[in-house]
Amino acid sequence: MKAMVLRGPNTPFVLTEVPDPVAGPGEAVARVLACGSGLTIQHIKAGRIAAPFPRIIGHEITGEIVSLGAGVRGLAVGDGVTAYYYLNCGHCRWCLSGLEPLCANSGGNVGRNCDGGYAEYIKLPAHLFIRLPQGLDYRAHPAEVGVIMDALATPYKVLKRARIRAGETVAVFGAGGGVGIHQVMMAKWARARVIAVDVAADKLDACRKAGADEVVDASRGDVTQALLDLTRGEGADVAIDYVSSTSTLEAGAKALGRHGRLVTLGGAGQTFRVSSLDMLLKEQDLLGSRYVTRSEILETLDLVARGEVWPIVTEIRPLAEAEALHERLEQGKITGRAALLIGR
Repeated sequence: MKAMVLRGPNTPFVLTEVPDPVAGPGEAVARVLACGSGLTIQHIKAGRIAAPFPRIIGHEITGEIVSLGAGVRGLAVGDGVTAYYYLNCGHCRWCLSGLEPLCANSGGNVGRNCDGGYAEYIKLPAHLFIRLPQGLDYRAHPAEVGVIMDALATPYKVLKRARIRAGETVAVFGAGGGVGIHQVMMAKWARARVIAVDVAADKLDACRKAGADEVVDASRGDVTQALLDLTRGEGADVAIDYVSSTSTLEAGAKALGRHGRLVTLGGAGQTFRVSSLDMLLKEQDLLGSRYVTRSEILETLDLVARGEVWPIVTEIRPLAEAEALHERLEQGKITGRAALLIGR
């Protein structure tokens, strides 16, 4: 099969012929139709996230099952599928409780600790494949369907994690990023008032189109004060931080109002200081959110199948143009998500 292989960190892709994967016991192989391209995998390519090399990256797949190993149930050849990102075991108490991101035996990530979707075929433990709902035309829209399992499912999970209710004010930090802009969309779908915060002024218009009611250009001054001004001094009900630098986390915490919730996920993951007195007097919550559960992916797929939301994919290229696409990702020139078309 053809695959885009990384020989090491911060090196170009090499289009290579590699052996077709063979499903062993408990495994399945899918033909890859498309694979999303986001900053997480660009961090692997650039060497900012460690991974064993050589490696085929990519995890936001749309595929079709082509072979099953011994003992596999719940899948059939021809099924349209996407994949779960974490290499969870499926049998520890966390997995059995439907909290797969907290798996006690996690083996890492698809496309990082095993070969991923930048290839014509992908082999995974069968329980990691997720069947696509009947109402989702994945053959007509393989690029858009592939990114749902991360770019849309992650923000959907945050709605529940932060207990976001209709009419609340939600500030999204890093709103112009590939997941951040989908968080804007999902918060608006939840009927919240949404304030998009970003330093990339050229992406704030895209945030408005995705549903932001107001925007804050963080490069122009005091973000906390801007959020307080937009909420008439009351503060935001929820601040969702996709940057998670010290400065953004502290700005978000200071901008929270009574019963406010700060959610950190991904990004820089830096330490920060908050006022315990504010937390006490205003009964605030500090929350972490780590990817999604399998059921949350299924629920998000159903939302898309019903036509309630649709992912933002602005660049779709063939597999051979992976290097050029990742250069644009590195430069921050992609709005929403990008994807590679691999098979038909």
